[in-house]
Parts: sequence; structure tokens; C-alpha cells
Amino acid sequence: MPANILNLSSYDVTHINENDHDYHVTALVKNPPQKCAHCHSGGIRGFGRREQLIKDLPMHGKRVGIYVDTRRYQCQSCNKTFYEPLPDADEKRKMTTRLVDWICKQAITRTFTSIADEVGIVEGTVRSIFRDYINELEKTVRFEIPQWMGIDEIHLIKPRCVVSNIQNNTIVEILKDRNKPTVTRYLSQLKGLDKVHYVAMDMWKPYRDAVETVIPDAQIVIDKFHVVRMANEALERVRKSLREQLTPKQRRGLMHDRFVLLKRERDLTDKEAFLLDGWCQNYPELGLAYRQKEDFYAIYDAKSPAEAEALFNAWLHTLTPDIRDAFSDLVRAWQNWKPYICNYFKHPVTNAYTESLNNLIRVMNRMGRGYSFEALRAKILFAEGAFKYEKKRPKFQRREPRLKGAIMYRMVCDFDDGSTQKMKNYGVDISILTDMIAQGLL
Repeated sequence: MPANILNLSSYDVTHINENDHDYHVTALVKNPPQKCAHCHSGGIRGFGRREQLIKDLPMHGKRVGIYVDTRRYQCQSCNKTFYEPLPDADEKRKMTTRLVDWICKQAITRTFTSIADEVGIVEGTVRSIFRDYINELEKTVRFEIPQWMGIDEIHLIKPRCVVSNIQNNTIVEILKDRNKPTVTRYLSQLKGLDKVHYVAMDMWKPYRDAVETVIPDAQIVIDKFHVVRMANEALERVRKSLREQLTPKQRRGLMHDRFVLLKRERDLTDKEAFLLDGWCQNYPELGLAYRQKEDFYAIYDAKSPAEAEALFNAWLHTLTPDIRDAFSDLVRAWQNWKPYICNYFKHPVTNAYTESLNNLIRVMNRMGRGYSFEALRAKILFAEGAFKYEKKRPKFQRREPRLKGAIMYRMVCDFDDGSTQKMKNYGVDISILTDMIAQGLL
């Protein structure tokens, strides 16, 4: 009898056939059943055989198929027939349980097609296994409710809502879209929403409406980044409107110097300051727009909502007719969202992860071709090694009174929140996840 190359103790290998791509292993179940599968009586007899093919882990770079000569039995008590069960085989699919476990973990970091080709199955089977795996993870993996919640978006095939933990720079959920019903439904099923104190978001009305409906006590703060970005966009409109007045050479120069215009004045190098001064002198409208952009940024140095509002009103009165249209979107946004924008000056909560998230968006767009949203979401939320944990130590316990010369200690550790949880999972660390994707680990 050949060696048991399968390393499965429940089977006896009777024959091995090998070719350039596959191992075909014939095997028998080592311990046949002794009782009826229906009535559990001991009177059973052989009643034929059939061959079943189950797939196993690839070995030596080759696909593996196990041909099990499965025995059929008939019960002499109930007269029913049954086949002997196959140990170490998955109940739903014709493959070993260890192969199913391997596919689950591989599918997080690899394409379904590559796994199917390596194992010798169809892509749909890999997809089905992966779906079951993710459904199971959804039941077991729980992220902590953030006190400072961020609601933003990421483009995975189309815009999706991203929920984050701002304090820990982690992602806790990615929703299929950014519509109000989807966001409301997600927030409604969370437990412990009373822990959410602040929600930072962009100026997308469905986000605001969903939060006000489900978490009315949370303070909504419009993220500073989304507001000041509109000042840069206004400056860009002025720059582009000047292109018709320029020669081709000047137009190329202005295009290459665009990054100088978008940079903060305090961060300019001497060379950049010289370039900016030349453009502003030659095109006063551009210089005025740059000054308005810088003055708007200065509003965020205010120490209170009242001061910020006064600075905005003063800034608004300095807008000249030449550039007012370019800044109209910014003015309208401030006026429509003023209470939420001004909340920033009471609670300076901002999505500090924005730069990391933008990096993530870029790499996800590159790797996203050919993947479904469900697969991309799983790759992000359940990437092994990207979770941010915090170990939680139990409270100090007084020893029990001395009893018969021995010192007895409490064996049960009570935690501050009354649970026995020893570790908090804050979600997927954005910086680690971005590095993993950039290095090809996902």
C-alpha cells in the first residue's frame, strides 16, 4: 500500500496516479460506521459502493483530487440505506474542510480566478465559499462604537459611504452606497449609539439627515478639509478662466505652477513665492483670488463660532464682482451649513485620516478592476493583520480574607463595562491597510 501522502489519518491511500498537473489519489475511509445512520441500531450490512471525488489542498504545485471508494450500507432493522460519512470533508461541498479553510483565507488577498485555477474548481465555487466565510465573520467580528465618528466616502466602482473611528484612524464599515436609507439602516442596528458624541462629515445632506434621525444627541461637525477645499476649487476656476488670455507658452507655465497657487502662503519656498508674485502682478484677478483663498483659510484660526462668523462676514464683504462668481459655491455652502460648520470651532473634530484615506482610494482604484464591491469591502474590513486592538486590563481586585491560613484571590475579573471582553477591536487601521495594498499583500 502506498504512503499516505494526504496526511489525513481518517483515510487509507490505496493508489496514487500523478501527471504533470494533478495528483489522483484513491482512498478508503479507515473506520467504517458500526451503526445505522437513521435508527442507530447495530445491524447493518454492505449494500454496494460508489466512487466520490473530493478536492484537497494543492500539493507540490499540483492539484489534488481524492477518489473515495465509499461504501453503502443497509440497516436490517429499519431497512433503510445510507452511505458512510466522509470524515474531514465539507458538508456543503465536495472538498476537504482544510481546503475550504485555505480558500477562505486566500480569497482575502488573491483573486478568485487564481485560486480556482490553482485548486482545480470553478470561480463560482470560490465566490460561494468566500461569501459564506464573510457572512460568518460578520457575526463574529465586532468593532468598537467610535466616540468620534467620521462619515465620508470612497470610490469603489461608485461612491460608497465609509464609517470611521476618527480617534483611532480606523475604518469600521463600508456601505454599498451613500443614500439616506442605507446610512440610516446601518446606524439603527448599532448598539451603544449613546457613546457617539461627535460625527464629522462632508456636506452631503443624506449623511446629516441620517445622523439627526438616529443619533439626535450627537454633534454634527462639517469637516474642515471639505470646506477649505472649496476655496482651492474657487481659485482653480479663476486660474482656468485666464487661460484664454494666455499664449500657449504662458498657459503651460500656469498649468505647471498650479501647485504653487494651491499651496498655503506660509509654506512657500523662496522660489515658489517668486513665481507666485510674478503671476499675481501680471494677472491681478488671479492675485486677488489667491488672497481671498488665504483669507478664508485664516477663518479657521478663530477661537469661537462667533469669531468665525464675524471673520466670514468680513471676508464676504471683500469679495469683488470679478471673482464673486468663482467663490459662489463656497459662500452658498457656508450659508446653508453654517451651524454645522461653526460647530468645528466649539469641537475641532476633523477626519484626520483624510490624507490616508485618499491614498487608500488611489490604490483601491488600481486594484479594484475586476472585483465586486462585496469582495473589495471584505478585503478592506477583514484584512488579517490590519486590525487595531487595545488590550484592556481588569480592575485591581482586593484579595479575599485569609481562610484557614491560605490567601484566596478572586478568580473572576470584572471589567469597567461589566463584560469579560479582554481586547477591544477599533477597526481596520487605514495606514497599515494602505501599506499592505501598496506592497501587494492584498
